[in-house]
Amino acid sequence: MEGKLDPSTGEVAEENPDFIENGDATIVTVRPQKPLSVELSSEIPELGSFAVRDMGQTVAAGKVLSVTER
Repeated sequence: MEGKLDPSTGEVAEENPDFIENGDATIVTVRPQKPLSVELSSEIPELGSFAVRDMGQTVAAGKVLSVTER
């Protein structure tokens, strides 16, 4: 995680936070355990969004900014 972002400017507001709360914005790296089909949100917006769900609740949502293949 790079840090908490200021939603209005997109600049880092806090480096290395211990946690993020509802409504916070941040850039994170996700490493899925199984193959996952995604595209950059700038290229194909429909495949460039994601949601992370846990026990029936959405715990995170966002856009794919970059993809690193193995």
